[in-house]
Amino acid sequence: MQELVSRLHQRGVKVFLVSGGFGCIVEHVANQLHIPAQHVYANRIKFYFNGEYAGFDESQPTAESGGKGRVVAQLKKTYGLERVVMVGDGATDMEACPPAEAFIGFGGNVVRQQVKEQCSWYVRSFSELMKELEKI
Repeated sequence: MQELVSRLHQRGVKVFLVSGGFGCIVEHVANQLHIPAQHVYANRIKFYFNGEYAGFDESQPTAESGGKGRVVAQLKKTYGLERVVMVGDGATDMEACPPAEAFIGFGGNVVRQQVKEQCSWYVRSFSELMKELEKI
């Protein structure tokens, strides 16, 4: 994945992480991939003052159905992006197209049959994904 993100950065492509996961984990991955913190959209865990888990921040767009699509639409508006390619392994990733212009299903970690069957592009490895993105 590092090589893929590095190549995208070399080409001047803005890379964002839009995840239904928790920011404290996703931000660590983004840091390892040299993706700026302001390019990370994920859920926030909430804790009570005594340290007990209090749930997650429901105000985050990724906390609800259709939220990834709303994030993509906002990114396009904020950054003036004309073309967004969403890559993901789940149905909520696929829902973000549109407003993303394209969706590439990724089965490198887990194969979700619904995604595999419904997307027009499907890859199983980062090297395969790099080859596909070179075509865009």
